[in-house]
Amino acid sequence: MSRAAAGRLPAYSLFAAVLSGAGLPIYIYAPKFYADSYGVSLTALGAVLFALRVLDFVQDPALGWLAERINRGRALWVGAGAAVLALSMLGLFAVVPPIAPLVWFAITITGLFSAFSFLTICFYAQGVAKAGQVRGGHVRLAAWRETGALTGVCIAAVAPTALTSLADSPFAVFAWGFAAVTLLATLVMWPEWTGRARPEATPIRDILSDASARKLLVLALVNATPLAVSSTLFLFYVESRLDAPGWEGPLLVLFFLAAAVSAPLWSAGAERFGTRRALLAAMVLAILSFATTLTLGAGDAAIFAVICLASGAAIGADLTLMPALFARRMAEIAPNGGQGFGLWSLVNKLTLAIAAAVLLPALDAVGFVSGQDNGQAALTALTLLYGLVPIVLKCGAVALLLRLRLPEPARA
Repeated sequence: MSRAAAGRLPAYSLFAAVLSGAGLPIYIYAPKFYADSYGVSLTALGAVLFALRVLDFVQDPALGWLAERINRGRALWVGAGAAVLALSMLGLFAVVPPIAPLVWFAITITGLFSAFSFLTICFYAQGVAKAGQVRGGHVRLAAWRETGALTGVCIAAVAPTALTSLADSPFAVFAWGFAAVTLLATLVMWPEWTGRARPEATPIRDILSDASARKLLVLALVNATPLAVSSTLFLFYVESRLDAPGWEGPLLVLFFLAAAVSAPLWSAGAERFGTRRALLAAMVLAILSFATTLTLGAGDAAIFAVICLASGAAIGADLTLMPALFARRMAEIAPNGGQGFGLWSLVNKLTLAIAAAVLLPALDAVGFVSGQDNGQAALTALTLLYGLVPIVLKCGAVALLLRLRLPEPARA
């Protein structure tokens, strides 16, 4: 093991923090920011986010193909992607739209998530080469990387609301801080971008022709959609249903921390009791958590904090065990894994597309207005969308899991 190679592991942690900070937290905050700041309708924002996810179906495989074939100048390609990421974040939050706000939102959010996808593909592919250079291999690298990712997602979740009391334009301050950290992360990772093109991946059609792989993808779609629903509506629920503005950041941190802390516990439970039982337990916990949200109202933020811990723990199982099931199948039918996890990523993005395309227009239709006082009918609709829809979807996931043949790995 090279001391230099091991010494640069913090660079992976910092780069992972940047990527995680540009992911789900921005998807949660951006629509509400444009609805509150520029009066963009929720229906229009939902349409843009759905179109972006549709674009991913074409774009992500193309970005994966490109990332696998860059032999020279890899650091320059990554640097360009990081520049697009930082500039898009600044454009999204720190620049008053110079054109129609909806059009500006569409341009900047597309740039942000396109760069995010490209950098994520490059980053995890480079990790494969890096793991062979350090003692502890993939396990040690993953520890540094995922610790950074957890730190990044928590900071991005809490920063915009934490900055509200310190700055007149908290989202602009957040965007400039993000750009600065992105520049730093790009510089410290610069020496790491090496390696040759990866071998040809298994064609997507070969993966989709496998019945088990298809069933796992369908299960992933149904099971992950509740997270997309809660992510899309989280800020609206906390502000309007719970009447708890300012709690959004701390509650998001509780949720993500619970997911991270619970992940190894779910893995241990799956080894002892089986993956199916562990997943079923997590699904039941999620259903109970969402059921409780149906009973909450103004002033119940403390109770909701407990729900965030429980639902975050349930998501920890989804994030840990579901990809492991799919990876196990990919090891049998597509050892390269690249195209298979490209499909897995697209399925998860599709859940966000469905949530945005259906839920935001539904809120518009019942007269819900972000950041303003809403009538009882609008608040009831928000509560049902936030709590009841995920319950129905999770019940569907339970039914699919019970019907799925799920071979367990042999235990020692």
